[in-house]
Amino acid sequence: MGCCRITDMRRKEVINSKTGCRIGFVDDVEVDTVTAKLVAIVIFGRWRCFGLLGKEENIIVKWENICLIGEDTILVDNCQIHQRQRKWKIPFFH
Repeated sequence: MGCCRITDMRRKEVINSKTGCRIGFVDDVEVDTVTAKLVAIVIFGRWRCFGLLGKEENIIVKWENICLIGEDTILVDNCQIHQRQRKWKIPFFH
């Protein structure tokens, strides 16, 4: 059984195992305080337009969707997070 500290998780890159797309780096974790088990990892949403337009939504990956935790990466299997959707468009930039 492998062990990993939460501080070590923050250095790991999260990748979708089906598409190979980078999702981001682990920024936080959710822990069930009753059972003391890790429930999910959280990837904070990116800033839009240097923060002037707020942030994208955080990506929450449930523990059951994690396929493999490697030395540098975490592979996840979740079709809902394979790409980030832009919620806004600037008309002169495509």
